[in-house]
Amino acid sequence: MDVSLLYGKGEIQVEVPDHAKIIEPKHVEGKKDQRQAVVDALQSPIGTPPLKEMVKSTDSVAIVISDITRPTPNHILVPALIEELPHVPLEQFVVINGTGTHRDQTREEFIEMLGEWTVNNIRIVNNHCHAKEELSYVGESEFGCGVYLNKEYVEADFRITTGFIEPHFFAGFSGGPKGNMPGIAGIETIMTFHNARMIGDPKATWGNMDNNPVQEMTREINRMCPPHFLLNVTLNGNKEITEVFAGDLFPAHEKGCEYTKEHAMVPCEERFDVVITSNSGYPLDQNLYQAVKGMSAAQKIVKKGGTIIVAAECSDGIPNHGNFAEIFTLAETPQQLLDMINDPAFKMFDQWQVQKQAVIQVWSDVHVYSKLTKEQINQAMLTPCNDIEATLENLTATYGEDMSVAVLPQGPLTIPYIREE
Repeated sequence: MDVSLLYGKGEIQVEVPDHAKIIEPKHVEGKKDQRQAVVDALQSPIGTPPLKEMVKSTDSVAIVISDITRPTPNHILVPALIEELPHVPLEQFVVINGTGTHRDQTREEFIEMLGEWTVNNIRIVNNHCHAKEELSYVGESEFGCGVYLNKEYVEADFRITTGFIEPHFFAGFSGGPKGNMPGIAGIETIMTFHNARMIGDPKATWGNMDNNPVQEMTREINRMCPPHFLLNVTLNGNKEITEVFAGDLFPAHEKGCEYTKEHAMVPCEERFDVVITSNSGYPLDQNLYQAVKGMSAAQKIVKKGGTIIVAAECSDGIPNHGNFAEIFTLAETPQQLLDMINDPAFKMFDQWQVQKQAVIQVWSDVHVYSKLTKEQINQAMLTPCNDIEATLENLTATYGEDMSVAVLPQGPLTIPYIREE
């Protein structure tokens, strides 16, 4: 049978065995009027007065957004927030792009993300995690680091955090407090948040919020300098808004996580020999760094010694910023990478993503179908895949003609799990 995988800004068609199990989130139709759904939530929020009643005309207002690697509909959310506050002069707004450790966005990318009106009328800044002069110290974390957040956010009279909620491969769920931490944090804080002990904790995984150290740290830091208002959405596979959660940070986010878990997490009875996954298409599949999320979703249901095939366009390369690619040159095998990263003396930018990838590779083989070169894929200790159907055919020599196959067409928008585990 044919199945469509989200890939780049479109889809690719792949023929898979008729007995393959297709695993997708429950489809929820997008809101008929997405902009109005956001406005309604701003006017009837969870746990707070309506947004308009909370903000004074003299307030400076900081709006934190997700960067270009996330499909958050910033072009809907940000204008709706600004229009809901007509008594606040435009020059008192600042939009802070929550890059975390990622690269800056260009003007053209901001227009793509936010729309031309916002770019032309509202001041927009990228968070620079390495620039101490652009950060403010807000306290000490019990996880063992100083807490630094974007100065414009800290000093604003009214702080709004936006984002979208989906299962996350080590924070449990995205959105909520994670928009600020690590989105607008300093590098010292981010490195602790992503250290080997935190990322390697078995409770730091998809869909788990209980005793998850990563989620606990992001919540702790948000309490030090909390947003006054949260605006989060959930999306379907077409990147349409399915629900809006606005108001008080933790109650609104909790409701959003409950909603997401109901629709995005799918139980399976047993593991599979081969799991084919996308990385949810653009913007999440822009680079190999982000494609680790699709691999991680597949690893939840692939057998030990099985094979993952991930389709991720990687239009932005490995990428060529940060240390993600460099770290792979420091060892010869995934297990050696893990041993190196788990050494407390080792600290390197982007080690957390390499750690997650190496855990997957120790468990199973990973083939990558993308626009990357064979050399780039090999550099990351992965196997190039030029033809998914041919790769499937070749794998029957390993697993037999009756090999079990699962497909995640929307990648980490669906999080499968083994019921008994």
